[in-house]
Amino acid sequence: MIFYIIISFFDKMKTNLRKRKTMNKITTYSITALTALFLMAGCSQTIKHHNVENHHSENHAHKHWGYTAEVGPSHWSELNSKYHMCSEGHMQSPINIVPTVDTDLSALNLNYNSGSKTIIDNGHTVQVNIADGSVLNIDGAKYKLKQFHFHTPSENNINGGSFPLEAHFVHATDDGKLAVVAVMFKEGAENPVLAKIWKKLPKLKRGTEQKCGLTADEVKALMPTNKDYYKFTGSLTTPPCSENVKWHVFKTPLTVSAEQATLFTALFGHPNNRPVQDKNGRKIEE
Repeated sequence: MIFYIIISFFDKMKTNLRKRKTMNKITTYSITALTALFLMAGCSQTIKHHNVENHHSENHAHKHWGYTAEVGPSHWSELNSKYHMCSEGHMQSPINIVPTVDTDLSALNLNYNSGSKTIIDNGHTVQVNIADGSVLNIDGAKYKLKQFHFHTPSENNINGGSFPLEAHFVHATDDGKLAVVAVMFKEGAENPVLAKIWKKLPKLKRGTEQKCGLTADEVKALMPTNKDYYKFTGSLTTPPCSENVKWHVFKTPLTVSAEQATLFTALFGHPNNRPVQDKNGRKIEE
């Protein structure tokens, strides 16, 4: 009898030991699982945080282009992949205009019959937007005058010479082809049409369009009477620096007073001209 009691006691002890071992294993597995979940949660939060940082850095990766320091012309192609032509193009503008071909260029077929629509300080220049109705005809295509704007000092040079101011009259066809007519301004008498535009400058709120009030005759007065010109293929002088732009630069400059040129430069606090670019053997007709 005692023998069976002893045997029964040891059987119970073994059973209890087995239960304890099983519980220990369960506890160990539970702790391991909880630890893993905790670590996974921590990693998840780290990944999410990293993605947020990347998202913010991507949003701020593209600095807005300008004319000074790290956003200046030599860095434009670095600011946005869309600006790659600013460094990769082979027909970039502006250039130092030295004629390579003396041809009998036909007179520009300018039909300007509309005045200004609005004026705006867009942060890079002062731009006068033109109402519909003014056209430059080139080889049967209608290039509509969209706007004109200013650069100081001039972007294009002529035979190595720079000017205190240059105006660009930008034209476009309905399918997106571009043509520019450029006018140089040398220092001299005050320009009356510029004076009318310049009166608007102190009242301009950057990025906001205002009425300008130029007539079609005043727009045409911003071009010289002698309309002999240089002709070449180039690009936009601002990002994205798109090429295959038809350039026409009048040989005869108009005048701008020193005070008018200084006032325009002071508006931005620095020049707003891109340096001249390599011509890469381009044909420049006159």
